[in-house]
Amino acid sequence: MNIQSKLPNVGTTIFSVMSALANKHNAINLSQGFPNFDCPEALKQMVNKHLQEGKNQYVPMAGVPALRQRLVDKIDRMTGHSINPDTEITITAGATQALFTAIATFVSAGDEVILIEPAYDCYRPAIEVVGGIPIAYELVAPDYTINWQEIKNLVTEKTKMIIINTPHNPIGKTLKASDLKALEDLTKGTDILVLSDEVYEHLIYDGANHQSVLRYPELFKRSLAVYSFGKTFHNTGWKIGYIVAPDYLMKEFRKVHQFNVFSVNSFVQYGIADFLEDPESYLTLPNFYQQKRDFFGKTMEGSRLQPSSSEGTYFQLFDYSNISDEADTDFAKRLTIEHGVASIPVSVFYTSGRQDKMIRLCFAKTEDLLESAGKLLREI
Repeated sequence: MNIQSKLPNVGTTIFSVMSALANKHNAINLSQGFPNFDCPEALKQMVNKHLQEGKNQYVPMAGVPALRQRLVDKIDRMTGHSINPDTEITITAGATQALFTAIATFVSAGDEVILIEPAYDCYRPAIEVVGGIPIAYELVAPDYTINWQEIKNLVTEKTKMIIINTPHNPIGKTLKASDLKALEDLTKGTDILVLSDEVYEHLIYDGANHQSVLRYPELFKRSLAVYSFGKTFHNTGWKIGYIVAPDYLMKEFRKVHQFNVFSVNSFVQYGIADFLEDPESYLTLPNFYQQKRDFFGKTMEGSRLQPSSSEGTYFQLFDYSNISDEADTDFAKRLTIEHGVASIPVSVFYTSGRQDKMIRLCFAKTEDLLESAGKLLREI
């Protein structure tokens, strides 16, 4: 049978490749972004309570009302922005589904979407599968600073959307207030939409505040912001998230969402709604993960891998140019096979395969695992 692939250049993701390599060689897996510790016991008990009570049937397409109300309260507490729980929030089957559905809803064949690379690997395929045209803007090591005038120079009459990610995976940087204001100015008076990936919203360090599009009323009018309970509560396998957007955008999003997913698993939503009654469930996360970042930093002291600052997420980049001139994919594989620690090469996040001699390591691990990994990496 003759089948024409919509994604002819897509193979197995680097995350699957490196995790499989780690398993094969019994290496410490600091590649794929998932914690090796469990989610809060209280959350599991709350979810199980609703499961046992029979919350096993369809819930409203937009999500359990109690959960949407808890999110309104959280958003107001964190950003000061008032959201309508009925028309401006939709619970999704993870952040990736929210991102894909947002792109499928608003991007048509021939539309251009500006990506800021290195970019998380799900953006480009989603654009391509609906016939959109990704336009890459490359950030450069070691600062990875956005020049918004250069972004503006990429805008054409075909530009439909700009995708941002803060805190940023893989580089661990955060957008500042000046960045959001520049984006607001750039898009003012246009029909350009902003898709804002904010799944690491609570993983921001050193006392900084998360600069969400929700903080900027004019910018929010054209924005869709995506979040992940899996990233927030250490349960990536639950695949549950949500999207926030003004009602006129959410109305269109839900038209596609209802035929893509319709509604997300019921009892988990009820359990998360209960758990969110206590704001400490998320307000303590910056300190929790900063302690891990700082602990990992101490274990890496003396290593020839040179750290880049991690302002957010649970990732940190390391420059290996003092060790090898290899391409980063080759170095990452050799690091796994010969030295027992799996990482992600940063070039895979660039369309061009840009080589800055950087690897990404995940520090969402227990201290004993981070200590073991640090010892192996210091010996290289």
